[in-house]
Amino acid sequence: MRLTTKGRYAVTAMLDLAINHGSESVTLRNIAENQKISLSYLEQLFAKLRKQDLVKGTRGPGGGYRLARNADDISIAEIIRAVDEPMEFTDCNGLENCKGGERCLSHHLWVQLTDQLEGFLSNIYLGTLMRESQESMKQKQAEASQSDQSAKVTVPMH
Repeated sequence: MRLTTKGRYAVTAMLDLAINHGSESVTLRNIAENQKISLSYLEQLFAKLRKQDLVKGTRGPGGGYRLARNADDISIAEIIRAVDEPMEFTDCNGLENCKGGERCLSHHLWVQLTDQLEGFLSNIYLGTLMRESQESMKQKQAEASQSDQSAKVTVPMH
């Protein structure tokens, strides 16, 4: 199993939306520019996210998208499932028919790994990622500011 761009972009776009929505809707164009994701690809993803009630769209001037629920109530697993990204490690999609109609020897291992991934992503919430990202951005800004201050220090010449 490999998480494709569909799942990664959906999580990234939802995180951008969570960080930037404030009291106004965010346009897909803004998300596309911020994250360097194709606008048409985002439109496809957001149609699926809207169908799963993860986002709400508003048309017209000032339109765009906002989260349908609090970021702390949206798990990363929900986002990935909403865009039809499979979280499955078995070749048979859990049907136990991977070896000529029979269950393969390592089937149980892949089922356990699938369950672990599902559990892991189900316990990570968009709100947590948002706060971690905001904290990281603040830290980088503080470091850049500190670096600018250090560069401005002048040494007297003798």
